[in-house]
Amino acid sequence: MQTQQYLIVFLFSIGMVSCKNEVKKSQQIQLTNTSEYELKDKSISVKRSLLVANDGVAKHLVILLGKDTIPSQTNDLDGDGKWDELFFVTDFRAGESKSVTLGWTDEAIEYPNRTSARFGKRASSDAKVEPVLEETMMADELPLSLGYQQYQTDGPSWENNKVGFRHYLDGRNAKDLFGKKTSEISPENVGINSKGAVEDNYHTMEDWGRDILAVGNSVGLGGYALATEDALMRLGVTVEDSINNVEKTTFKIVAEGPVNSVLEYTFENWKPNDRTYTVHETTSIWPGMYGYQNTVSFSGLQGNEHLVIGLVSINNNKPLEIDEENEEYVVLFTHDKQSYEKEWWLGMALILPKDHYFGYMDAPETGNLSNTYLAQMKIRNNEPVHYYAVGAWELSDKKFIDKAYFKSYVTDLANQLSAKIDIKINH
Repeated sequence: MQTQQYLIVFLFSIGMVSCKNEVKKSQQIQLTNTSEYELKDKSISVKRSLLVANDGVAKHLVILLGKDTIPSQTNDLDGDGKWDELFFVTDFRAGESKSVTLGWTDEAIEYPNRTSARFGKRASSDAKVEPVLEETMMADELPLSLGYQQYQTDGPSWENNKVGFRHYLDGRNAKDLFGKKTSEISPENVGINSKGAVEDNYHTMEDWGRDILAVGNSVGLGGYALATEDALMRLGVTVEDSINNVEKTTFKIVAEGPVNSVLEYTFENWKPNDRTYTVHETTSIWPGMYGYQNTVSFSGLQGNEHLVIGLVSINNNKPLEIDEENEEYVVLFTHDKQSYEKEWWLGMALILPKDHYFGYMDAPETGNLSNTYLAQMKIRNNEPVHYYAVGAWELSDKKFIDKAYFKSYVTDLANQLSAKIDIKINH
């Protein structure tokens, strides 16, 4: 049914372009898959500065492959009120080169939503949750300080057509996993009851899926911290704390569109001990993969710290495995019945840049950062580190019950992500 709906909308969009929306001031973009891999939903980003301006002729960008439209969106990543990136995904055969036409139309084309970002907040314990796009939280605004949980799903959530995630903005800053049983975007009221109040209703099975991961005092799937030789420094605190070790946390949904959703966080004056740091984080998701991309950078580093990225191990009884076949990425993964109550098979992975990775460690079994594998990464002040976190549930694809199938998936995904697309723009 969902596929049929997508097809109807897609064909309607083509009709709008061909019959109603004349493409104006077009230019050609040549895309070449330089790799030996077949690529599915490969992400493409084109800077605005490389494109011909529309000079007021029309308002909306459209991409044509022959007579078909390719769903796309424009993103304002620097927050200046003007878009600076054209983003879309498309498929390639190994070594394939294809030409797409970029033009402008008078009316926007509505594409099926294959990504989403969601954030809701209530102003008081008896107020209804309202959707918001950004938030500033001070150190004394944790649930134990306020006396109630102010955020829908404890913080923002994001998803694509395969999987969903959430971030504990309430001081914990861990990443949780939503398993999906459908390609449709989950309902807007996940985490809200019929009275509009915050409610944990996502740990029960719904038609779309449910929260499937036990996080505890780990940083979840793709959460992070800093470490020195003798200390682990958690970004934030645990559910038992009333005052944060981050003075000011800001959050913003930067983009939400049919093919890309982007979230941004800044953690100012993080003081895990006698040190002070500022952290900037950007999370991005696009269709087709059981994962998301995360980017983090730090200022205030003294030179003896390294980044650690978490792969929660609370319900995992099998060893961590490592695959280094890809030239650019190393893959750390686990596969077990490691969902809640060990009820379902779940594969989880981190896809990490080799030039930063130098091994992993086990976090303690107790404490404010525990029960997780921690990938160790080299970092420098204000230099971003990009990585990916993957969660593959058996009810999303029953083949994920098989460890070999999951391993094949994540190693292929690493190949997909490392594949380079050559972009040539003809003005």
